[in-house]
Amino acid sequence: MAERRRGAELEEAILEAAWLELAERGYAGLTMEAVAERAWTSRPVLARRWDGKAPLAIAAIRRQMAKHPLEVPDRGDVRTELLEFLKRAADRAAGTAAAFTLFSSNYFSENWSTPKDLHAALIEGGARPFSVILERAVKRGEIDAAKLTPPVASLLGDLFRHHVIMNFSAPPPSLRKAWVDTVFLPLVQVR
Repeated sequence: MAERRRGAELEEAILEAAWLELAERGYAGLTMEAVAERAWTSRPVLARRWDGKAPLAIAAIRRQMAKHPLEVPDRGDVRTELLEFLKRAADRAAGTAAAFTLFSSNYFSENWSTPKDLHAALIEGGARPFSVILERAVKRGEIDAAKLTPPVASLLGDLFRHHVIMNFSAPPPSLRKAWVDTVFLPLVQVR
């Protein structure tokens, strides 16, 4: 007979089960019963922790995202840092794709008015690692701050999200490199 799990161990098992269900079936196919069965627990145990499948899905996505932090240490070179940032973002692309399955749900329309609101709920107080990279590059004299207008500053993130949404997969390394070398850096580098 299996030992009864409690506390953090049980929560970890539930969130892992929820993540696997969400990744396999999307939000529409996610059920509390399937998560409970996969986690070897009961539906009432889930109900005591999460008020429905949407909060459970968000908790599972947050946990998955936490496994793949986006923060990049100072490498002394903006290109190196941007490529590392995009690699880290690619490692968490499955979580991004899973989050987008929430858009078609009633819960989304009842709790958030835009995808940006959902993004804020998922990162809830998290740092802005891409902005940190850009700020360091400006201080090092690699990027011209005047060229970081809103559409340019968000360009790499926009390209990345578009690829994930349209393909439900991370962009390959060659595409990420092309975005950095032929699109983004030529727009912002100091001349």
